[in-house]
Amino acid sequence: MTIKTISASGKPYDLGRIIGEATRAAVHRVSMRNEEQKATEQRWTGSSYVAQMTAAARQTFPQYIQEMEGMADGMGIAFERVFLWNCRGDLHWPDDISPAMAAGLTEGCTSLIIPASSNHPARIAHNEDGSQDYYDHCFWVSAKPDIGPGFESYLYPGMIAGHTMGASHAGIVQTINNIRVHDLKIGVPRHIICRAILDCTTMDQALDLLGRTDRASGFHHNLGSVLENRLASVEAPASGCLVREVTTDRTAAAIAHTNHLISAELRDTPQEISHSSRMRQGRADDLLGQGVLENQGPTGILFDTLAGHEIHRRPNDGGDDYGQTLGTGIFELGTDTLSITLHDGPDNRDILHRQIKLQAAIMSAD
Repeated sequence: MTIKTISASGKPYDLGRIIGEATRAAVHRVSMRNEEQKATEQRWTGSSYVAQMTAAARQTFPQYIQEMEGMADGMGIAFERVFLWNCRGDLHWPDDISPAMAAGLTEGCTSLIIPASSNHPARIAHNEDGSQDYYDHCFWVSAKPDIGPGFESYLYPGMIAGHTMGASHAGIVQTINNIRVHDLKIGVPRHIICRAILDCTTMDQALDLLGRTDRASGFHHNLGSVLENRLASVEAPASGCLVREVTTDRTAAAIAHTNHLISAELRDTPQEISHSSRMRQGRADDLLGQGVLENQGPTGILFDTLAGHEIHRRPNDGGDDYGQTLGTGIFELGTDTLSITLHDGPDNRDILHRQIKLQAAIMSAD
């Protein structure tokens, strides 16, 4: 696989228009044919529930609605359709949906948050797992909006940036794990919250967004701030927000997280937990305990394929959630530099590299 790159800039609408035009072919080839997308449109188009969510988003974050409007025009599809796609995880579904649809809604990703050691700066590492439909059809966007510090993000065609893995040019890193908590409500879609974090310049700004009570649903977020030397693992369902700041002391332990709430405070919250998520969480914890991180680095864990516990997902591996790892991102948080490397599995490494010099506010790509 190669990763297609997009450079976008300008006002929100203009930035979105550039992204939409760059992803248009993939949207029409893949996203419009995806079973989950089609089922979402059939069930929710024209509903008052989604109309109220649109109004909540437009009132609170009009700039991201404008960005979506630009994306829609660039892709040649209706804004309402794009907004619906970006409500993934915010909408209630009946129990009798198809197995394939249920698997798609579950979604699987695995993240590591790794304090600095004597040999390495702090790191955040992430497997982005998604539908096999999207393999070789995703993008990396480097954006310089008129407002905000600019950002880097892995991007699905048709989706607003932020809900996968990325970072602001001010050094705020974000990786996302889906969670399926039964507390959905009308409010601001979680994908818009993720996009807003890419415009943050401090950790506290990002945490304030995750603490908002008007969120429609939520994710697990790994966050890092290069210039503030801060790391945080945040479980943020709609009904709450638990922040676990990870000490940057070199004796601190790394943390793994998959696709369910695991903190003592929130793990009993009603939620869907896939078998794959339990197995990946247990396997990652075991590998951390065995010292694999120290010996092999984060890819030693994120590329692991123990049968029945696969962290690096391959097509038809038997998991009960999304079936393929689409990319693995490693974010190294230096003193004043953020380094981003993207891999397509153990046999196709370094398909993309970005290095952001934060104090000089200059981003260079190798």
